[in-house]
Amino acid sequence: MATEEQIRNYAHQLWEKAGRPEGRDIEFWHAAEVELNAESESPDAPTEAPQPNQDTLPG
Repeated sequence: MATEEQIRNYAHQLWEKAGRPEGRDIEFWHAAEVELNAESESPDAPTEAPQPNQDTLPG
């Protein structure tokens, strides 16, 4: 699940790309929230960084 800061930053990016229209802050917040949360729930989205050589034994 996306944090409030992540949503805020992405909503700002979407707003700037749209030409900074006035009065549509809730629309951009909602779009950012939906997109970011959909990405985090995707089965292809990594849940944690892979560890190098995690399946091999040293030596």
